[in-house]
Amino acid sequence: MSDPGPQGLPSDGDGTRAVRAGLPAPVKYEPTLPGPVFAAHFHLPGEPTGPYTYGRDENPTWTLLERAVGELEAPGEDGVETLVFASGMAAISSVLFSRLRSGDAVVLPSDGYQALPLVRAQLEAYGIEVRTAPTGGDAQLDVLDGARLLWIETPSNPGLDVCDIRRLAAEAHARGALVAVDNTLATPLGQRPLELGADFSVASGTKQLTGHGDLLLGYVTGRDAEAMSAVRRWRKIVGAIPGPMEAWLAHRSLATLHLRVERQSANALAVAEALRDWPEELGVRYPGLPADPSYAIASRQMRGFGCVVSFTLPTRARAERFLDTLRLVDDATSFGGVRSTAERRGRWGGDAVPEGFIRMSVGAEDPEDLVADLLRALDESAG
Repeated sequence: MSDPGPQGLPSDGDGTRAVRAGLPAPVKYEPTLPGPVFAAHFHLPGEPTGPYTYGRDENPTWTLLERAVGELEAPGEDGVETLVFASGMAAISSVLFSRLRSGDAVVLPSDGYQALPLVRAQLEAYGIEVRTAPTGGDAQLDVLDGARLLWIETPSNPGLDVCDIRRLAAEAHARGALVAVDNTLATPLGQRPLELGADFSVASGTKQLTGHGDLLLGYVTGRDAEAMSAVRRWRKIVGAIPGPMEAWLAHRSLATLHLRVERQSANALAVAEALRDWPEELGVRYPGLPADPSYAIASRQMRGFGCVVSFTLPTRARAERFLDTLRLVDDATSFGGVRSTAERRGRWGGDAVPEGFIRMSVGAEDPEDLVADLLRALDESAG
């Protein structure tokens, strides 16, 4: 496989960068994006000095994707490394379990992703102290002293609170802590945590990064060589590697990321505004609404506000009727796909949300159709 060409220049626009990220230098008669490389092992005569030796360690298809994601997370920056994983949770685990030891303390968000309580239990079983605080109001600063690692999730999932990454990163570094940011909801086109001072940007590529709901993927991007070496070693030990087909599909999908982000963000704002103006008080949350509690900070550090909107219906029964009545929105978990989905988040039992809380992932449909479907479902489910 040809070596990838030079990284995109900092002056490239998001669309140009997304379309060309990670592509190899052009070779006559070769495809612009080579197909997936399926290999458990490679020809390896003599000493193993080449880049590809065994399928659990490296794969040429991963290499192209990793360089592409790195170009999006930190455009024009040298010394930034990205590692891809089998899922977002594999990526999250790699940072936490490669950097923390028995006796360390870590700060997690109390309102973060549903699987974090499972992570907490495992960390505590290894003798690691886990402290939690909400995302909003930069509350994690209050429990930061003496911690080795601060884990930030902004915007938080599913509550959509936002914290000041630059402020938290500066405070954490002053107190000797590393900083990791879960950038799943924002994507690298909406927010660049490394530019804001974070040591790691971590995300689930299952969501809007790839955007079609057809693969599981995760990644970690960082600029500290020693820290990323530890993350790489963890991936090798646990074998949390993506398949080449998933990596190739992910890279192919990046070419439309800017189009999907732009359309879905605009649609999400239209949906949030329509829900805000509904006669019932729905407690609508979307960082792009000027009246939202997260708007002031989000508008300073984010370049887009994402595709997720949350709101609360008065009862579980009403929420279920609402979801059953929708025609264009599938009742499904996850978020970020081109087809709109929504769910009553409380059905999983892991989030501190009311029974009627709805998390909606706004897709790329025509906004007028989406809004009409939502308002009709709200009206019909009220009876």
